[in-house]
Amino acid sequence: MIEVCKGTNLSVFLQRIKQKEEMENKKPIVLNNLEEWDFTDYIDSLIQKEEAVDLEFKVAKDGLPNSLWDTYSSFANTDGGVIVLGVKEHKQQFIIEGLTKEQISQYKKDFWNQINNPDCINENLLSDNDLYEGRYKERNLLLIYVPRANRVQRPIYRTRNPFGGHTFKRNHEGDYKCTDAEVRRMIADSDESHPRDSRILPNYSMEDIDKETLIQYRQLFANLKPSHPWLNLNDIEFLTKLEAYRKDRSTKVEGFTLAGILMFGKTESITDPECAPNYFPDYREHLNENSDIRWTDRICPDGTWEANLFQFYRKVHPKLTAPLPKPFLIKNGIRIDETPTHIAVREAFINTLIHCDFSEEGNIVVEQWVDKYRFKNPGTMLVSKAQYYLGGDSVCRNKALQKMFMLIGFSEKAGSGVNKIIKGWREANWQKPYVEEFSRPDKVELTLPMISLLPDDAVIKLKELFDGKVENLTQDELTALVTCYSEGGINNTQLQYVIPQHRSDITKMLKKLCNQGFLISEGNRRGTKYHVNDPERKVGSSEEKVGSSEEKVGSSEEKVGSSEEKVGSSEEKVGSSKRLKFEELQSIIISIAEDYITLDEIAKRTNRTFDYIANKIIPRMLKNGTIEYLYPGVPNHPKQKYKATNKKTNNKQ
Repeated sequence: MIEVCKGTNLSVFLQRIKQKEEMENKKPIVLNNLEEWDFTDYIDSLIQKEEAVDLEFKVAKDGLPNSLWDTYSSFANTDGGVIVLGVKEHKQQFIIEGLTKEQISQYKKDFWNQINNPDCINENLLSDNDLYEGRYKERNLLLIYVPRANRVQRPIYRTRNPFGGHTFKRNHEGDYKCTDAEVRRMIADSDESHPRDSRILPNYSMEDIDKETLIQYRQLFANLKPSHPWLNLNDIEFLTKLEAYRKDRSTKVEGFTLAGILMFGKTESITDPECAPNYFPDYREHLNENSDIRWTDRICPDGTWEANLFQFYRKVHPKLTAPLPKPFLIKNGIRIDETPTHIAVREAFINTLIHCDFSEEGNIVVEQWVDKYRFKNPGTMLVSKAQYYLGGDSVCRNKALQKMFMLIGFSEKAGSGVNKIIKGWREANWQKPYVEEFSRPDKVELTLPMISLLPDDAVIKLKELFDGKVENLTQDELTALVTCYSEGGINNTQLQYVIPQHRSDITKMLKKLCNQGFLISEGNRRGTKYHVNDPERKVGSSEEKVGSSEEKVGSSEEKVGSSEEKVGSSEEKVGSSKRLKFEELQSIIISIAEDYITLDEIAKRTNRTFDYIANKIIPRMLKNGTIEYLYPGVPNHPKQKYKATNKKTNNKQ
C-alpha cells in the first residue's frame, strides 16, 4: 500500500486526481482522512490501465528523463494526466522497479529547478502538492500530477519558442509535436479579449447577407421582445448591435464579422477563403435498422438553400426533437411543449455551433439514431472535462454567435447549457451524456445515449424484492443495482461504461451494496462478479448459502475435519483444551468467508476468542494471501471486514 510521506499534502493531491477523473459528479470531493481513498486500488488501476492519454510511466533510473518535459507539455495542452516515475515497461508489461529515497530527494530538487527555468519549459503550472511520494509493494514511487492548462496559459511548450516542434499534445499513441498551425490556434483561443468570431472580414458587404434570413431573425426577435428599442434600427444598425458588424476603434477598420456572415450569410460567402473555407454543416438521420441504408434523411449544403447557421438550425432542430414525447401542460394559460429532454437536445445542438473552431479542418456533424444523438464540431474544448460536466462557467469560442442565439430564445443563459443537458438526460433516466476529444484534426464529440438505465420492469421487481428499500439508494447505486439485475451480473470494468466514476469508487459502491444486502459477490480481485441478492437464485446453490441452515460448518454434507472435531460442537467450546491446527482452522475460515465478514463473525462461527483470531490466525492468513481486507489501505478501519481469496493454501506456512 502507499504510505503517507512527511510533508506531502495527500488530500490535495488526490483531490486533484479525482477532479480529473470524475466525469460529472457535482458533489464536492472530500478527503478528510485515509479512509476516503483506496490507495492500493488507485495504483493498481494505473498499472492495469497501462499508458493512456492521461497516464505515463517512466523508469527514471538514471535521473529525470528529458522526455518528462515533453509529457508535461502534452498533458498540460490536452486534458492533464499523471506521470509515474519508478515503473519500467518491458514487452508491454509494467514492472515496479521503484526509486531510492536518495533518488526521489534529488529528483524533486532537479524537477523544481527545471520547471522554473524558461529555457526548459515556458510555465510552471504545479505546486508542492502536485508531487506525491509513496510506497507501493515495498517500492518507492514518485507521482507527478499535471493539470490541464487553462485557455489563457496555453500553449505550454519547451524552451522559449512555441513553434518549430517545441509544443506537444497527447493522444492514445503518446506525446506528439504540434504543427505551427495547431500552436497558432491555441494562441488565438488564449486571447479572451478578441473572440474568434469577432474578426472583421475584408471586402464583405450587404450583398453577402441573405435577406430572407435577416428578415426571419428580426421577426423572431420582435416576437420575443415586442417593445425592444432595437426594432426601430435599420439593418446595419441592428447587425451592429448583434456584433455581426463592427468597427475596430484602434485601426478604424469596420465591416462584417465572421459571426455575422456565419449566421446571416449566403453559402458561397461563408465558404470563401477569407471566411470559413472548411464550412459544411451536415445533419444525418439514421432511423432505419437496415444497415445497408446509410441514412434516412440528410440536410447539408446542396445548393437549394442558404446554408448559414440560422437556417441550418431552423431545418435540423425540428428533426431532432420530433421523436421526443411532448407533454400536455398548461402554465399561466400557455401550453408548455418542452420537457427538460427537449431543452437538453436544443442546448447540445447550439453548443455545437457556438463552440466550433471554424478555422480547423472538419465539419459540423449532427447525427441522430433511434438510440442516441451525436454532435461533432471541429476544435478543442476550452475547459477540462471535469469543468465541462460541472457547468456554470461561460467559456465560449464564439461569443457573438452565442449572443445571437440567446437573443431569439434559442439558447439559455451563458454557462447553463451543460447543466441542462445533464439534467434533461437524468430526468429521462437515460445513460449519462459523455464528451470526447480527438486530435489531428481536433474535434469534440458529445454523445447523448437514449438507453434507459432504469427499465420499469426491473425497478418494480427490485422494489418488490427489497421491500421498497431501493428508494433510499443514490442514482448511481440504483443504476448499478438495475444493471446487475438486467445483465444477470456485472463486474467493475463493465460498470465503468455505465457509471463514469473511478474504478476504486465503483468498487467501494459495490462493496457497500453487498454489505447492505442488495448484491452478492463471487470471485476474487479483478475477477469479482456481482449479482443481485435474489433468494430465488440461491435455492440449491451451495456457493451462495454461506451461513444458511443448509450449509452450517460441520454439517454432514460439508464437515471440516472428523466428526469428533465439529466446529461449535460441545467438545469445541471456547477455552476447550482441544485445539485445531492452523491449517484446519484456516480451511474453516475460508469456507465461511466467501463474502466479506467481520472478525467478530469469524470468531463466533469458529467458536474461538476474538483476540486469538485477530492476533494469531488472521495475520498469518493475510501473509500467505488466503484472506484479504475489505479496506486494504486502512487495516484498522472501524468497518474492516475479511474475505477468502480462493488462493490455494500452503500447509508449510
